[in-house]
Amino acid sequence: MPRLNAGQHYPVTLTLNGSRVTAEAEPRMLLCDFLRHMLGATGTHVGCEHGVCGACTVQIDGVPARSCLMLAGQADGAEIRTVEGLAPAPGQLSVLQQAFRDHFALQCGFCTPGILMSLDAWLRDHPDAGETELRAVLAGHLCRCTGYAPILRAALAAARRLRAGQGDDHGKEHGEGQHA
Repeated sequence: MPRLNAGQHYPVTLTLNGSRVTAEAEPRMLLCDFLRHMLGATGTHVGCEHGVCGACTVQIDGVPARSCLMLAGQADGAEIRTVEGLAPAPGQLSVLQQAFRDHFALQCGFCTPGILMSLDAWLRDHPDAGETELRAVLAGHLCRCTGYAPILRAALAAARRLRAGQGDDHGKEHGEGQHA
């Protein structure tokens, strides 16, 4: 990476939820701040700014990562997926989002985007995930409202629906959820 002047702005081009975008960033601007303030992706929340809480989790080239631990310039050329990119179409919810709704897996909602991004990637790569694996994924996120039980129920329900071929979180059709 070339040496950058702290007082200048530099262009950062990336693919955000399928669309190529460019905006300017200072060399020390965090990716979470770039997504929120420069690109308007406000679903990415900023909690601890130390990578501990997981609220800022996004997918970078398909891998969950804490956007508060990465500079915007480091994401130049990357494919970034945020919670805004989970829904298959406007007005629809992904299987995972619908499961969260059906199982009341959120209260204040602050931690939800990061949790959804981690679970989405895990379920994509591990469609047979069970309770033990999903608990491990959730261990990287702090939620002060739900006690995790409804989040775990929602993740398990989404995994069952995905295995049953009732849709996926990557743009395919999905059916209506059922309340627990």
